[in-house]
Amino acid sequence: MRRKAVLAIILAFTLYSHAQDKKAQDQEAIKDMCGCFEVTFNFSETFNHSNDSLYRPSETKVDKGLEYAVAIVDEDDKISIQHLLQVGRPDSPHIVKHWRQDWLFENTDFYMYNGDNEWVFETKTKDDVEGQWTQKVYQVDDSPRYEGSGTWVHVDGKTYWENTTTAPLPRREYTKRSDYNVTLRGNRQEITNYGWVHDQDNAKIIREKGKEDVVLANEKGYNTYVKVDDSRCQATIDWWKENQDKWAVVRAKWDDVYSRDKDLVLETKVDNKPLYKILFDDKVVKEEEINTTIESFVKK
Repeated sequence: MRRKAVLAIILAFTLYSHAQDKKAQDQEAIKDMCGCFEVTFNFSETFNHSNDSLYRPSETKVDKGLEYAVAIVDEDDKISIQHLLQVGRPDSPHIVKHWRQDWLFENTDFYMYNGDNEWVFETKTKDDVEGQWTQKVYQVDDSPRYEGSGTWVHVDGKTYWENTTTAPLPRREYTKRSDYNVTLRGNRQEITNYGWVHDQDNAKIIREKGKEDVVLANEKGYNTYVKVDDSRCQATIDWWKENQDKWAVVRAKWDDVYSRDKDLVLETKVDNKPLYKILFDDKVVKEEEINTTIESFVKK
């Protein structure tokens, strides 16, 4: 009996050590997405399922830019990476606060996009997310975008994470398209020897209450992040040092909204302005004004 107990302890310790080693590998992979990158964004519609003979697919989109990604939170169970876009002439660049991705270990709380600016709050069991990392992606104004849970895989010299989840229309689409209202995103983040790749297999979904989802079209996205010396992003690094305190206030307010753990519906505009345009104003810096502004966009 004593021998069995000893073997059980050894087995438990071995499994724990393996889990810790695996978690450390995961954390390293996530932080490999930090740094200065030359980015190429590629999107192309692949299959059309519309019954409309006049249907016109979205144009193929190719954009390039310089992006700096910095870990603003680096904890055991949470890594938060802020992306910043640097555009224009190298000697006089323009800096744009871009998207943010938070990685949470064994997270059980989710806001799942349901169309029409609504996110449904859902919870999973601890067993459902054992060993997994949730990627929570936020808009440029730190409002929600999409999130999903999956396991980082390290095998055959490859390191990647995959998940399929619902999301709003991308910025390149929602000002031009109104014939679908949900993007079903197949996301794959893969670490490479030159940086990383965001590989996407997306479906354009028509979602109506009480009806089955209809796939309007499919889309392929392939975004490459090629690492370059941080000196290329020095202007962005300096800009973030000057502006990070304001955006910490914005994140704190959104954390308050998310902590209510209930369905979330957001206004598209208030006083005919989208949230990002208000928050991007350099004059909007006071905590009270930021909090009031964000709250004004929360319908439910």
